[in-house]
Amino acid sequence: MKFAALLTLATAFAGSCLAQNNKAAVSRPMSQADSGMVKQLFFTALREKTIDNKKQAYDLFNRVLQIDPANDASMFELANLEQLQNNNAAAESLLERAVTVNKDNEWYWLALAGLYEKNNELAKLENALTELIRLNPDRSEYYYGKANAFYLEKRYDEALKLYDKVQELSGQSDELALSRQKIYLRQGDVKKAASALDQLIASNPTQVRYYLAQAEIYSSNSQPDKAIELLQKAKKIDPDNGLVHLALADIYREQNKPEASYDELELAFANPDVDIDQKLRIVMGYVPKFPEPNAQASALQLSKVMVMAHPSDVKAYAIYGDMLLQNRKLTEAKEAYKKAIALDPKAYNIQEQLVRIQLSQGDFDDAIKDGENSLSMFPNQAWMNYMVGEAWQQKKNYIKAISYLKNATMLEAEDKSLLTQSYSALGDAYHAMGDIKNSDTAYEKALSIDPDNAYTLNNYAYYLSLRNEQLDKAAQMSKRSNELIPNTASFEDTYAWILFKQKNYTGAKLWIEKSIKNDKGASATKVEHYGDILFFTGDVNGAVENWKKAKQLGTNSPLLQRKIDEKKYSE
Repeated sequence: MKFAALLTLATAFAGSCLAQNNKAAVSRPMSQADSGMVKQLFFTALREKTIDNKKQAYDLFNRVLQIDPANDASMFELANLEQLQNNNAAAESLLERAVTVNKDNEWYWLALAGLYEKNNELAKLENALTELIRLNPDRSEYYYGKANAFYLEKRYDEALKLYDKVQELSGQSDELALSRQKIYLRQGDVKKAASALDQLIASNPTQVRYYLAQAEIYSSNSQPDKAIELLQKAKKIDPDNGLVHLALADIYREQNKPEASYDELELAFANPDVDIDQKLRIVMGYVPKFPEPNAQASALQLSKVMVMAHPSDVKAYAIYGDMLLQNRKLTEAKEAYKKAIALDPKAYNIQEQLVRIQLSQGDFDDAIKDGENSLSMFPNQAWMNYMVGEAWQQKKNYIKAISYLKNATMLEAEDKSLLTQSYSALGDAYHAMGDIKNSDTAYEKALSIDPDNAYTLNNYAYYLSLRNEQLDKAAQMSKRSNELIPNTASFEDTYAWILFKQKNYTGAKLWIEKSIKNDKGASATKVEHYGDILFFTGDVNGAVENWKKAKQLGTNSPLLQRKIDEKKYSE
C-alpha cells in the first residue's frame, strides 16, 4: 500500500479505534459522573457525525473537550471536521495537540503527516514520518514517504538510502526504480538514470511507458539517436501509441526534419486516446508561424484529423473552424462552427465567430437568425448586439438596427473600437431614416471616441456634402480619411465630390481620377460624378462621354438623360 493511500485510511479507521482506546494520559482527574458524561457525549457526537450532522457533532466534541481538555480522540475528530471545511490550520493545531497527549497513536501521526504534506511543511513532515517509522518500523510506505520528503528538500543521498530500505522491506518495484531515476537525473548522472530504466525495460519489455521515459532521458541530454532507437522499438510493440508518435515528432522537429515530424504528429492526432488539450496546444503552436502556407496547411490538416478522432468534442470543431477561417475557407468554417454549437449550444465565442463570417459573406438573414438566437441566451453581449444591428441595417430595417446598435453602446464601456463602430453605424441608420440631428450626434460621438476612424470620417463627410452643409468641415474630415487609408476609391470619390461642391474643380478632377484608377469595379455614380466635374473644367465632350457611360452602367435617372440631351450640368 502506498503512503498516500495510508493517509486516506487514517480518517476511516481512527474514529472506531480511538473510541475504544482513548488514552487521556495527561487528563485532569475526573469524577465518575464526568467520565460517564464524556463517554456519552463522545459516542453521541460520533453518531451525529455518521448521519452527516456535522454541526451537532462539532458542538458535542467541543463539549467533551470542555469537560476533559486532554481528550485526544475528540481532538482528532474535530480535526477531521475542520478539514472537511478546508480549515487546515485549525485541523493541524488540533492534531498537534492530540499527538502531544498521545504520542504513540499511529493514526494521529498519519493524519498529521497528510496535512504537513498538503501544506508543503517538509521539516514537520519529516518529523511525523520519523515518528511513524518508530511506531511501525516494518511499514515500507513510511520510509518511502520520508524519502520523497528528502527528495523535495534536495537531500538526494539520504533519499536514496531510504529507497534501499524500502527495497529491503518490500522488494524492487517499478515505482521505486522510477523514484531513483528521478534523483539520478537531478544529480546529473545520466548513466545511472538510464541504467535504472534499462532494468525496468529488461523486466517489463512490453511496457511502452518505460521506453518513453528512457527516450526522454536521452533526448534531454543531447542523445537523439538513442532516443529514436528506443521509440522505434516502442512503436513496434504498440504501433498506435499516440505518446510514442508525439515523442518522435518532437525529436524530428528538433533535428529540423519537418516532414518526418509532421507524419508522426498526424498519427498521434488520429489516436482518440491522446489528450485533446495536448493536441490543441500543438495546433496553436503553428499560429505564430502564420501566414507561412506550410504552417497554415499543417495546422488545418491536423485539426481535420483531430475532428475525426474526437467527433463529439466541441473543442475539436471549434479549433477546426478557426483553422479553416485562417485558411480563408469561410463556408467550411461556418459548417465547423455550426457543428460545435450543436454540441454545445452555450458556446458563445463560437457563435460570435459564426455570425462574423455570415456578415462578411453578406449572409444577413443567417446572421440575424443565429445572432438573435445567441442573444436569447446571452443578451448582454455587446459585439453580438452590434453585429445583429449591422445585419438589420443591411436589410434596411433601420428601426431594428438602431435598437440593437443602441444596446451595444449601452453594454460596452471599454472597447473603443466597438463603441466607435456602433455610434458610426447609428449615424448611418439615422441618416437613412432622415433623422439628421441624431445622425450627426452619433457621428460626433463616434469621433469623440476615435477621432481617426477613417470610415466614420468618410461617411460623415459624405452625408454633410449631400446636404451641402459644413463643407469646410466635411473637406477636412474627408482629407484626413484619405491620409489614414490612402488609395481607397470610395474615400477619394467622397473627397472629389466635396471639392466639387466647393467649386474646386481642378482638385475635384485630380481626386476623382485617383478614385477611378483605384476602383476595382466601374461605378455608374462615380462615372457620372466624373462627367459633372469635367463639365466645369471646360471639357464638355468628356463630360457627355462619361454621362453616356454612366447610363450604360445602369443609371437611368431623368436628370442624367437631361445632362446628355442638353450637354450641360443640371441639378
